Amino acid sequence: MNTPAQMDLHCRKRYGEKIQAAEISDARTITLLSECDARLVGFAQLRWGAAPPCVTALHACEIQRLYVNQDWHGKGVAQQLMDASIDEMRRRDSDTVWLGVWEHNPRAISFYKKFGFVAVGEHPFPLGGDLQRDLVMARAVT
Repeated sequence: MNTPAQMDLHCRKRYGEKIQAAEISDARTITLLSECDARLVGFAQLRWGAAPPCVTALHACEIQRLYVNQDWHGKGVAQQLMDASIDEMRRRDSDTVWLGVWEHNPRAISFYKKFGFVAVGEHPFPLGGDLQRDLVMARAVT
């Protein structure tokens, strides 16, 4: 549903060696990798910090990103990354996990619902020059 030009602009603004190096070196962020035969097939990026007002938490963690290579969809990679993410949050005494998901991504919304996430609000998400709406979903870590 997004144009190639909007995706290109988004990727240029949000991704790049310096941007990702800063994220990886941030003590409030961790990145979990899923590999097969030394090839990256998916990753999850977790970030601790302030949550939006619609999320009730004492020590919240955001799943900032959870991506799986399309060739690996339906093979359990996303489930393993989610399980590993929740385990890491437990180790760090987080009480609530939240995420933003594009309102027009039913596959992802269904996946998160299977893990007990419920919609608690929304926030804007700029994709290139297009302001889109993300659902904010949350659940208890325990």
